[in-house]
Amino acid sequence: MSELFLIAHIAGRAVAIESRQVESVVDIGAIVPVPGTDRQVRGLAALRSRVVTVIDTHAALGLPAPAVEATRAVITHVEGHHYAILVDSLEDVAPFDLAPLSPGIVLDRGWHTTGCGIVERAGEPILAIDLRALVPGLTAIAA
Repeated sequence: MSELFLIAHIAGRAVAIESRQVESVVDIGAIVPVPGTDRQVRGLAALRSRVVTVIDTHAALGLPAPAVEATRAVITHVEGHHYAILVDSLEDVAPFDLAPLSPGIVLDRGWHTTGCGIVERAGEPILAIDLRALVPGLTAIAA
């Protein structure tokens, strides 16, 4: 049975995010750094009268910083908290069938902890990711 996925881009790679993980997509304004946090926590941002923790996706995946800082984010709700997961760009929402990751697929860097399956769009495989794996301290929960 097909499920809806949001197609986004992170570090030049198309990724699929199951729509149940997506509360909304937003443009992020000012981000206030928080000293002493994990390096993937960019800081805090005000969003619709609430504060969200902004996650630097490149840092969470162990990738180099992007040439242009991301200003788009996927808002997700995990363990009672809202997180803004930064993405390079967003495409569309479409139905796909989620297939498991093949044992022969080797994902590098942080992709191996966040990858949770594959969807296929016009013959192109797209990695499905679990946003919880990008949140500090929740990697074990996501696994």
